[in-house]
Amino acid sequence: MKIKEITAFPIRVTRDEGDEGKERPAVIDYGDYFVDERAFTSIYSKHHETTVIKIETDTGIIGWGEAQSPVSPRTTQTIVEDLIRPLIMGRDPFDIEAIWTRNYGAMRERGHPTGFYIDAIGGTDIALWDIVGKAAGKPVHKLAGGRYRDKIKLYAGMGGVDPEKVADEAEEHVGYGYQALKLHLLLDADGVAEIANAVRKRIGPGIMLMCDVHMRQSVTSAIKLGRALEKLDFTWLESPLVPEDIPGAVALSEALDMAVAIGEWSRTRYEMREAFERRAYDVVMHDIARTGITEGHRIGTIADTYNIPVAPHVGGGGILSVAATAEYSASCSNFMIMEHSHHANEYKNAITAENYSPCNGFFEMSDKPGLGIEIDQSLVEKYLVTG
Repeated sequence: MKIKEITAFPIRVTRDEGDEGKERPAVIDYGDYFVDERAFTSIYSKHHETTVIKIETDTGIIGWGEAQSPVSPRTTQTIVEDLIRPLIMGRDPFDIEAIWTRNYGAMRERGHPTGFYIDAIGGTDIALWDIVGKAAGKPVHKLAGGRYRDKIKLYAGMGGVDPEKVADEAEEHVGYGYQALKLHLLLDADGVAEIANAVRKRIGPGIMLMCDVHMRQSVTSAIKLGRALEKLDFTWLESPLVPEDIPGAVALSEALDMAVAIGEWSRTRYEMREAFERRAYDVVMHDIARTGITEGHRIGTIADTYNIPVAPHVGGGGILSVAATAEYSASCSNFMIMEHSHHANEYKNAITAENYSPCNGFFEMSDKPGLGIEIDQSLVEKYLVTG
């Protein structure tokens, strides 16, 4: 079996007005995109954007993957079609790790060890795993490490700026069956603590709570915030500092009793090595639609040697990202919990032939071959970004 063709589809799906995290501080509007008015943080799309990857073999087996592209998915498309395509054409899709290494090395000397290029490699890797699973008649998790668990525990994400509204949303998600929730809070330490207190008071002590502050804290304010969250029995404080501040993350981890969770921006074990060696975080959160399944498992294995649990990030990823992350989570020995966006799942399913959704806060693993998800190419093409 040989790879015959690879195609990348940059897609854009309109978000539901009720999508979690809609209420946020003031932003600067750039048409389809926006940024925070007062903080040097990520650029966001008003839509759901990502890059879907299709790999065809000479035997007729088709694999689907996703390179997470929350903005500018056409950039990822160009990389896949101009750089990845010539490197993998004619290869045996079973040579997954060798293909990842070949792709990574092709731009390493040129200074592209992360970012869009690695996202493209990761999405290609996911599509290859889908092919291998279908060829073997087995789900990906059976081939990528074996089934450690039958059900994947999820936490639901939500956010806002009004304590009572966020508490309402938390209560709503508990009603859907989620036993764990994460608050996306884009405020100063006092504002975050106020909302966290309102949520804990509303839902009671039995629900696992985490807090993501999206790099908006200093070491000093993060320590102050972490101590406030510890009193509310929060499980982790996520992404409190900018990614480059490894010394700050070390100081924060040492100062707090609660866990510090970091890693969604890191795509390879090479990027994460220093953080692991210095114990800069207590929970690692790599994103499978950025790392791919192959590198994701390498990162997870290294984390396991440091006794660090894995809580895969999904965030802006589409439905193929969700399915790939569930397969990864089932086959990861040190898995802790997986991120999920409950309301977003509906528009993420815009490209599926059959709805792919959790039940009562869990994904139940099946024996369907590959990623266990069926993509409708006509729907993918319906949402193509053009012009």
